[in-house]
This record gives sequence, structure tokens and C-alpha cells, in this order.
Amino acid sequence: MGEWSLMGGFVQTGESVDDAAKRVLKEYTGLDQVYMKQVGAFGDVNREPDERVISVAYYALININDYDKQLVEEHNGYWAGINDLPPLLFDHLQMVEQARELMKKKASREPIGFNLLPELFTLTQLQNLYEAIYGCTIDKRNFRKKVADMDFIEQTEFIDKTSSRRGARLYKFNDKTYSKSPKFRL
Repeated sequence: MGEWSLMGGFVQTGESVDDAAKRVLKEYTGLDQVYMKQVGAFGDVNREPDERVISVAYYALININDYDKQLVEEHNGYWAGINDLPPLLFDHLQMVEQARELMKKKASREPIGFNLLPELFTLTQLQNLYEAIYGCTIDKRNFRKKVADMDFIEQTEFIDKTSSRRGARLYKFNDKTYSKSPKFRL
């Protein structure tokens, strides 16, 4: 009571751990069909004082505007920025840190965050996404140079004029070209 923890649930009879994670996410947020990966198992003998508990942690990439606010409130859920987390119970901070490290590694090899962008996006939006994943500022020129070498990020003829008078060129992710690309490195 009165302390913070990550939200979770229990695996039901006849349910896989992966299916349980998907079910729990849907029950708490209303979201399904999202990118989700297992972080790992956490089972130190004394991780919880009352009983022996083994947790399997997952991370999911979601658009913060898409979740069911009423469901989150019903479960006393609260979204916190990764850099503004309150003190967490047990080993939950370790789970968050491990998830972030795995996400960084995955994002450097695969375009995992593109489902969080609109269909047409600016390079600034793309850079902001990767800065959020990596937790640091990325040099704009170097980032754009790397993106220019990626044939699966295609420039379109459209301009976004919502952020400036001159506007910014809009790009799109080409899944077919990516599936044929030899290697992704960002």
C-alpha cells in the first residue's frame, strides 16, 4: 500500500507466459497487437518478503495516445517517464533498466519503433523516437547521414508545414524493402 510497482498478473491454467503477458497488457490498457518482447525472469530467493515469486518481465512499444484511459484508471495505473520513475518495490527498477538495455540493442539492429510513428513522418520525429529509446541526444547531421543510407526509409513528395513555415519533408517506412535489406544499424 502506498508504494509503486510495475503492473502485472498471473499466468492462468493452460496459458503460455507470452499469452499471459499479452492478456495482462490488454486487460490493463485495452491494447493488443503491439510489439512486445520478453525481458527475462526475475526470481531471487528473497525478492519478495511474503512468499516465493518468480516474475517474467516484458516490454511493449505502444503509442501513449492509444490506450484505454478508463481501464488504466480502474487498475490504478500511472504512466511515468522513464527518467522520472518513482522508487519501485522489489526488483522492479532492475526490470525497467534491463528492458531499456534490451530495447536499445534491438533498436540498433531492427526498426522496432516505426509502428509508433505516423505512416508519414519527419526526420525530426524519427530522431526524437530514437533519442527517447536511447535516452540521449543524437547528433542531427550524423543521424540524417545514417538515415540517408537506409533504402527502406523513403522520402515522399509531401511536406509537413505544421512545425514551420518552410516545412519538413515527410518520409515513410518501406517494409518490403527492409525485408530485403542486408543489415540495419543505427
